[in-house]
Amino acid sequence: MSPKPKVAFVCVHNSCRSQIAEALGKHLASDVFESYSAGTETKDRINPDTVRLMKSRYGIDMEASQKPKLLADIPKVDIVVTMGCEVNCPWLPCKHREDWGLDDPTGQSDEVFLATMNIIESNVLDLKKRILDSKIKL
Repeated sequence: MSPKPKVAFVCVHNSCRSQIAEALGKHLASDVFESYSAGTETKDRINPDTVRLMKSRYGIDMEASQKPKLLADIPKVDIVVTMGCEVNCPWLPCKHREDWGLDDPTGQSDEVFLATMNIIESNVLDLKKRILDSKIKL
């Protein structure tokens, strides 16, 4: 069996959406792909609202297993998923690229964060299915 594809979830600061995607990728799809997240700039920590809500909703302690990373800090990947970071979206070489077009919930209500988490969860599960069904050429 070939090794699992490596998926990078990227956005500029790697502190919120891409971190959620990495955590949910590990939580929901680690049997199909390896999850990483990174950005072109980093914050000193993962967004505190993200950490709090991921812990309460999924029981995932992001601070225990993740930290903001630069693109250079992750291995070569097969799939790049950008979060929707407009003109400054980071670029990484890959075999497949897609953009999820998500607005950054930073500074907004818990409801906005939870809605973003719902979309990311759905997208992670869809990506897992497309990889399993060989709909993504690697």
